[in-house]
Amino acid sequence: MPEFTNLLIVVAVGFAAPLVLGFAPRLRLPSVVLELVAGIVLGPAVLGWVHVDEPVEVLSVIGLAVLLFLAGLEIEFDRLRGATLRLAALGWLLSFAIAVTVGLGLQAAGLVGQPVFVAVLLSATSLGVLVPVLKDAGQISSRFGQLVIAAGTIADFGAVIALSLLFSREATSTTTKVLLLAGLFAVAVAIGLGVAGVEHSRRLRDTLVRLQDTTAQIRVRGAFVLLVGFVALAATLGLEAILGAFLAGALLTLIDRDRAMTHPQFRHKLEAVGFGVFIPVFFVTSGVRYDLDALTSSGSTLAKVPIFLVALLVVRGLPALLYRPLLDRRRVAVAGLMQATSLPFIVAGTAIGQELGLVSAGSAAALVAAGLLSVLLFPALSLTLLRGAGRPEDVPVAPVPMAVM
Repeated sequence: MPEFTNLLIVVAVGFAAPLVLGFAPRLRLPSVVLELVAGIVLGPAVLGWVHVDEPVEVLSVIGLAVLLFLAGLEIEFDRLRGATLRLAALGWLLSFAIAVTVGLGLQAAGLVGQPVFVAVLLSATSLGVLVPVLKDAGQISSRFGQLVIAAGTIADFGAVIALSLLFSREATSTTTKVLLLAGLFAVAVAIGLGVAGVEHSRRLRDTLVRLQDTTAQIRVRGAFVLLVGFVALAATLGLEAILGAFLAGALLTLIDRDRAMTHPQFRHKLEAVGFGVFIPVFFVTSGVRYDLDALTSSGSTLAKVPIFLVALLVVRGLPALLYRPLLDRRRVAVAGLMQATSLPFIVAGTAIGQELGLVSAGSAAALVAAGLLSVLLFPALSLTLLRGAGRPEDVPVAPVPMAVM
């Protein structure tokens, strides 16, 4: 029978991190940062009090899947339209092109071995970190806020697709990967149409409403069936499991259309399960696994941290210049800083990259450290700049009703 001592320490850290931050509300620090740092300190790198055994490993893998599922769940498809969609999509394409160029430059300097993989990691944005910042600044419904959210959404989606398409574990041919990816999307469309059709049944709707707030929690159970089903399908096709998880969340967004009327607490329940149970285990475990020795083993490895941080700022910040026709210069700069904030995808991507032999332990540690610094520095600097910006020049627009998951 497995022991649960390591898991106890991990979940205790997951509980303590936000509690500690709760005593310092003025400290605008995401709990994920404290979870990772605590994992590093308590893990083999420093104190050696906790190790990754089977229970920790299982819950950590589930935590990663749930993290990507909830990221897909945050996609607001009704906001992705018109000029906002065009700018966000064009911005990410430009960002990825810059990322590849930066990756090639890093390879030429002998800092990385796989430039395209590093480019994928640099092209993501931590949307989950930015949404609270935008809300606190009163910018969530402004044109500026919508642009940042749309850009972050496209970046997350594009990075997950690129990672799965270019660096799957089993499928080797690019043509094969494209076909498998198309097959996965075709299955998603078929399931979406099927569920949408079945939902027209009044009897089914009434049954769901009757069971959703009982011990059955039927909608939550259904969401996890969808999540595990797509993760299993992606893994079977030789694609990355994170793509299946992300796609499951995005699909749920599209097919669940009357959330406000019949199940307003559904997303809160999913977030409670995800952020309350599984996701903290993933981040603390990522800290436990963090190779601090690889980071501090040489000055050249430590020097990669500021280089990768600047690379993040260049890759995700420069495309914000496309927003100049719509925003003033200060908000363009803030958008660039916000888009350059990235951590969860870097943590997940480097873990996958090390399994596939795409990134060294030192580079992976430096990338995660750069992501940590981006979360520590860029949102705080963004809030400071926004406070000095006064009222937004653009007129806030009414929020478009979100597609229900």
